[in-house]
Amino acid sequence: MKTSSRWADLRPRVISAVVMVALAALAIGSGGLVFTLSIALICAGILWELAAMLWPGQGMRALRFAVVGGSAVFAASFLPLLLALPILLLPAVLAYLEDKKVGIRFAPFAIWVMVAGFGFIGLRNNLGLDWLLWLVSVVVACDVAGYFAGKTIGGRKFWPRISPKKTWSGTSAGWVAAACVGIAFTGTLGFGFGGVVFSVLVAMASQAGDIAESAMKRRCQVKDSSAMIPGHGGLFDRFDGMLGASALFMVFLALHSL
Repeated sequence: MKTSSRWADLRPRVISAVVMVALAALAIGSGGLVFTLSIALICAGILWELAAMLWPGQGMRALRFAVVGGSAVFAASFLPLLLALPILLLPAVLAYLEDKKVGIRFAPFAIWVMVAGFGFIGLRNNLGLDWLLWLVSVVVACDVAGYFAGKTIGGRKFWPRISPKKTWSGTSAGWVAAACVGIAFTGTLGFGFGGVVFSVLVAMASQAGDIAESAMKRRCQVKDSSAMIPGHGGLFDRFDGMLGASALFMVFLALHSL
């Protein structure tokens, strides 16, 4: 493979990344209603992409799930957990009632997106900016290290049948980068060794999110969830890792509260 072709997607990826970082910094820094609305819109976009993959050619159905999902995440963020959870399940329940055959594939992904989005809102607005920056930094560091290590070192594929571009070198580089982020946040969050280990686990959850989304795309026979973000594909392509990390953090908080 020629070097130029290997890095052909780098320029559009970097340009899109700069724009996304600027928008993310604005939303994260603002917190409150701005951040809540931003996450709700992202969840709406991901559900639209997911529905469009599973029900190709049914644009109005995809749009309906986007509106329902985004509105549900936004509304749930203002409610106690016990009242929020049934609302977060709404897109999955509606999909199953409308079309059991396809809805049963849509439902688990929809629940994942909704719960993870709800978790991000709670993380920023309840636990504070530092915890959210840690989580985002772990996922971004894992993704960037994995991309460059995979492109530069290459080597044996991690799971070629599901994600043919992911390599063991890139995967392990992501774990190392996550550990470094955990170490960097030891002072800010009071992390000990356990916090560094948890950072690596969050990175693994991020990679699991990427693999789960890749499996869905392969089943739907599409390369990207959409063409919304140049160099990255769609919202689901870009945020699958964040969703995986947020879902694990939600599980951790739930177990910690028991």
